[in-house]
Amino acid sequence: MEIKHIKGGTDNCYLIADGKKAVLVDTASKQCLNQVIAECDKYELQLIVLTHVHFDHAENAAELSRRYNVPVALHEADEELFESFDRQPLKSYGLVGRVVLGLSLKVLRETTVERPEKIIHVKEGDSLGEYGLNAKIVELPGHTNGSIGVDVEEKHLFVGDALDNWISPATGHLYFNIDDIRKTAKKIKALGNRTLYYGHGKPTTGFKEKI
Repeated sequence: MEIKHIKGGTDNCYLIADGKKAVLVDTASKQCLNQVIAECDKYELQLIVLTHVHFDHAENAAELSRRYNVPVALHEADEELFESFDRQPLKSYGLVGRVVLGLSLKVLRETTVERPEKIIHVKEGDSLGEYGLNAKIVELPGHTNGSIGVDVEEKHLFVGDALDNWISPATGHLYFNIDDIRKTAKKIKALGNRTLYYGHGKPTTGFKEKI
């Protein structure tokens, strides 16, 4: 198995490949589209997974789905975010959270994410085996109601914005539901030793819960 980290600005997305077949986790924002395509073209893309439907994770999903003729997997609870970010407005905690939210809020509200035509709904425990990957979906609500992660071989966990690593690994600084994101942080910690792949920040092994 190979994990390809695609970094565009402050956004991360990841190609998880087993041989030539690959699954893309998140798609970054439109300014990174060509960079993402250049990496996806090296593989036979099977599926796109969105950890949640914010523009910096999902803005290229519809275009990539058309280009590679693959479905887009997401949790049903996030579908309303294709209509408007304000369906699940974000709050923040701490200085880091206030700064990030302040810099992000205007573009989050002004950017509409195109809804892909080929959507499949996924939930806790769903296997990605039919797409060539030994992995399962993990529900990680709090940042959004439908935030999910991908647990690969019980070794690698892709967490989207449920956690972040702006300065050090921590519970996601931006949230829609504070109680849910706290529970999610504890859930991730309880999974045991994993390499964590964040929507923002470098991968780490484990984290110390902060909230």
